[in-house]
Amino acid sequence: VSLQPRIQSSDSGVRCDSLKELAGVSTDVTFAQEFISRDGHLLLVKIVEDSNEMYHILIFYCRSNVIMTHTLTAFMELMDHGIVSWENLSSVFIKKIAGFVNTKPTDVSIQQVSLDILESMVLSSHSLFLQVKHEVTMEKLIAHLQVTNQQIQTKAMALLMALLQTAGDSERQVKTFVLLQNIIHSSGLVQDEMAHYLYVLQSVTLNHLEPRMRTPLDCYSQEQRDILHGLRQAAFETESENSLSHERRRSLCAKEFKKLGFSNNSNPGQDLVRTPPGLLAMDTMFYFANRYPDAYSRFVLENSSREDKHECPFARSSIQLTLILCEILRIGETPSETGSDYHPIFFSQDRLLEELFCVCIQLLNKTWKEMRATQEDFGKVMQVVREQITRTLSSKPTSLELFKNKVNALNYSEILKLRQTERLHQEETLAPPVLELKERLKPELLELIRQQRLNRLCQGTMFRKISSRRRQDKLWYCRLSPNHKMLHYGDVEDDTEAPPIETLQNKIPVADIKSLLTGKDCPHMKENKGKQNKDVLDLAFSITYDVECSLNFIAPSRIDFCLWTDGLSVLLGREMSSESMRSELEILLSMEIKLRLLDLENVPIPDNAPIIPKPPSNYNFCYDFSQTEQ
Repeated sequence: VSLQPRIQSSDSGVRCDSLKELAGVSTDVTFAQEFISRDGHLLLVKIVEDSNEMYHILIFYCRSNVIMTHTLTAFMELMDHGIVSWENLSSVFIKKIAGFVNTKPTDVSIQQVSLDILESMVLSSHSLFLQVKHEVTMEKLIAHLQVTNQQIQTKAMALLMALLQTAGDSERQVKTFVLLQNIIHSSGLVQDEMAHYLYVLQSVTLNHLEPRMRTPLDCYSQEQRDILHGLRQAAFETESENSLSHERRRSLCAKEFKKLGFSNNSNPGQDLVRTPPGLLAMDTMFYFANRYPDAYSRFVLENSSREDKHECPFARSSIQLTLILCEILRIGETPSETGSDYHPIFFSQDRLLEELFCVCIQLLNKTWKEMRATQEDFGKVMQVVREQITRTLSSKPTSLELFKNKVNALNYSEILKLRQTERLHQEETLAPPVLELKERLKPELLELIRQQRLNRLCQGTMFRKISSRRRQDKLWYCRLSPNHKMLHYGDVEDDTEAPPIETLQNKIPVADIKSLLTGKDCPHMKENKGKQNKDVLDLAFSITYDVECSLNFIAPSRIDFCLWTDGLSVLLGREMSSESMRSELEILLSMEIKLRLLDLENVPIPDNAPIIPKPPSNYNFCYDFSQTEQ
C-alpha cells in the first residue's frame, strides 16, 4: 500500500516503476484487499480517465504507452479478485478503454489488456454489456480479427464471443462465417484458445436449430401440411388434382407419399412426430427440394422405378440422415469449457446443416446402389453413411466443395478396405503360448513406460490457471528434478516454453507427498462444486503434502493428465492405472509379439504344447568317449 503515494507522484519515472511493481503484486489477494480498501483502484481509474492530459508530461521520462499498460494490467489484476463491482465504473472510464480498442494500434499490450477489461465488463452485467456494445462496433472487432498478431486476434475473439453470448437471439444471428473466414483460411495454425472460441461460436450458432429439432410436427398445422404436399408435388408431375374426386385425390396422394418414402402414406406427418429430428427433418427436405430441384426429382423418380425391396426411401432416409447430422454436429449440446474441436467448413458455408444434408442425401443414394441394399439393409446403409461423413469431417475440409469431393471418393469399397485395415491392426493372437509370452514381456515393458513417465515429469508441463468467470492467460510450470526427489513449480510468462529448473522458486519434496487425488476428490473441484463440467473434472488432479496443503492441477489435455497421474503414481510406489498406459502397453506388446513371431509367419501355433514321449528303456545307445580311436 506504500505504492499509493508513489503512484500519485508527479515524477513520471517513479510513477512508471511503481505501476509496474503494482501490476506484479496485485495478484496477491491480501494486498488487493488492503489496496482497494484505501481506494487505490480509484487512482488507477483516474489515471485512465485523465490519460490525454497526462501524456505530454509523461512521455519525456517514460513512454506513456508503458505507463498505461502497467496501469491497465494492475487494474485488471485487482478487479479479478472480485472485491469490488464492475458496475461502479464511470462511463468516461469505459469510453477511454473502448478508445484504446477502437484506435489504430499504437501499443499491442494496451489493446490486449483493454480487450480483456471489456470482456470482463460484458460478462459482469447487462448494463455494462449495452455500454460496451455501443462503444465498440462490430467493424472494429472485425479489424482486430484480421491482424497478424494472434494474441490480439484471440482477445478480440473473446470479446466478440462475450458480446454474442450475452446478446439476444436476434442479435446473435450474425454472419459469423464471413467475419472469421480469413482466420481459418489464411492465418495458418490456430492456437488452442482461438480454437476454443471458434468451437464455442460454432456450437452456439448450430444450437439455434435445437428448437426445430425438439419440436414434433403438428398434424393440425395447415402450414406444415402444405409443406409436405409441396414436397410431393415437386417430385411428381400429376394431373390437376382439383378435377379429381375426393376419394381419387386422396388415393393418389397416398400413393405418391408412399413413393416419396413415408412409412405412413395416409398421414405422412406421423413420420415427423419423433424428436429429434422433429421439424428439422422437414426443413432439410424442403431446403433440398427448393435449392436443388433437379437432384431432388432425380432421387425420387429413380427410386420409384426400382423394385420395392431395392427402393431407397427418400423421406425415411432424410429423417434418419438429419438425426445423424445433428449427432455429428452436436446440435443441442452445451459447449464444453475446454472443447476446441471445430469444423473449418462451418466458417465458409452459410446454413451448414442444410448444405451438408443436400450433399449427404445424394451420397446416401449412391451408397445404397453400391451396396445393392434392400429395405432390410437400411440400418447398415445408414451406418456406412455415418462413417463416410465422420471420416470426411475428421479431415477438416475447409469448403463444401472439398467436403463433397472427399466424401464421394470415400465410397463403400473404400470403407470396407479401411475397416479391414483397422481390424487387422486391432486383432491379437489369442493362442495360449502367445498369451504366456505376453505375460513374460509385461514387466519389462511396464518398466519402460515407468521410465518414460518419470522422464516426462522431468521435462515438465505448462499448466493454465482457469477461473470459473473467464478464461485466464496466467500460466505456471511444474517439473520433477533429475534425481526424482523434488517437484519444482512457479508462475511463468506466456512466451516461455521450458523454463530452467532454477527459475522455478517453489518446490515440494517427493517424500512429503501424502496422496494423489483426481476428479471430484480434488480440493479445487470441491471449492467450485456445481460450476465445473465433466471435461474439467476429467483433467483435474491434486497432490497433498504436509497438513491440509495441496498443489492443484488442471491438465492441458487428457494425455498430459495420464502422463502426470501415472508419473506421480510411480513416485508414490503405486501401480499406473490410466487408459493411456493401458493403450501404450498393448501397442508395445503387440509390436514385440509381432517381432518375436516373424519367423513363424503362416505357421499355425498350437493351443497346447506337444506331448513329451516316454523315456527309452535304456540309455546304452550313447557314444562312449572313453575309448581312444585306434
